[in-house]
Amino acid sequence: MTEQRRRKVCVVLVDRANYGRMKPVMRAVEQRPSLQLQVLATGTMVLERFDQPVRVVREDGFQVDGEIYIELEGSTPTTMAKSIGFGLVEFASEFHRLKPDVVVLIGDRYEALAAAIAAAYMNITLVHIQGGEVSGSIDESARHAISKFAHFHFPSTLRAAEYLIRMGERKDTILGIGCPSSDIARSLSRQLAPEVVNARGAGVEIDVNKPFLLVVFHPTTTEYGGEQRQMQILLSALDLLRIQALFLWPNIDAGSDHISKVIRIHRAQAQTQWMRTMTNLTPENYLKVLATAACAVGNSSSFVRDAGYFGTPVVLVGNRQNGRETDDHATRVPVEMDTIVSAIKNQLAHGRYAPSTLYGDGRVSERIAAALENLTPYLQKQLAFTLAE
Repeated sequence: MTEQRRRKVCVVLVDRANYGRMKPVMRAVEQRPSLQLQVLATGTMVLERFDQPVRVVREDGFQVDGEIYIELEGSTPTTMAKSIGFGLVEFASEFHRLKPDVVVLIGDRYEALAAAIAAAYMNITLVHIQGGEVSGSIDESARHAISKFAHFHFPSTLRAAEYLIRMGERKDTILGIGCPSSDIARSLSRQLAPEVVNARGAGVEIDVNKPFLLVVFHPTTTEYGGEQRQMQILLSALDLLRIQALFLWPNIDAGSDHISKVIRIHRAQAQTQWMRTMTNLTPENYLKVLATAACAVGNSSSFVRDAGYFGTPVVLVGNRQNGRETDDHATRVPVEMDTIVSAIKNQLAHGRYAPSTLYGDGRVSERIAAALENLTPYLQKQLAFTLAE
């Protein structure tokens, strides 16, 4: 293709985890002369209280073509719903300005749902990564809605691909299988420098040469109102163990302010001499921490995907990842103090698991970029099966 005919691929980034998984795809797109990368940052990527992860995107050498502010303050179900509305308006304006040929979304965030609706109604070809998966929370519904708007799919697992077909997606629209976050994990140096976790943040200093826990606990939006008590139970369990632990702040979903408040109060207590909190890490540093941790505790989807690649033991707490495919490294537990304590002890006693490639072999991004280069755009979607079938 000539310079004038390069296919414009617009990648939408909505939060820190989202960027960590899209970064290798963005690199692969940049390296193909027939493709032109466009980047839109929105959601918590542009918010100061989340340490503006968009700055990391620029520091990594990417040009950011637009920043979209859509998050309504409050972290309630109402503000989440209204933020989708703001996002729909803003994405429509940005897509009109940038005129992408293809929009690429990953995952199940409500910000991505707003981008999917805008792209579909503007007759822009939409590619969805990580469709067809099962989980808890409203993310389950958002993910499937994005898949139904999407023209092409790159699911992370074979089961997810099969579920997409059962949902009525055509087999020929499934471009490949695998999660791109495994690409960073494959080439990552796992040497964790102490300053990565101690130069910023608050709380006790983490000795990275001794066992430590990585804790990430997001709200489960379909259980709104119970997240404060859930976080208190989890902290009580960790108080009994008193193992040094690094906490990352929750995402911006409804209930996150309640969780953050409980963590801040607990950290301020004089007897809490095992906790450190951080706002944000770069994708590579986050994976180094996850690869080094003696056990990961909480409900982040990265504990399912990335931790499995490293063989890091995981205790999945609560319902947020219900139904999500996991390998042997993850143990599911309800939000009950004694059960959490027992599960963490068992995982620490077990130690590291064999590495898993359930969510990718570390060479996914090149396959995605090749698919973006070679796909034939279409606009009219139809179910690929009939009631008679």
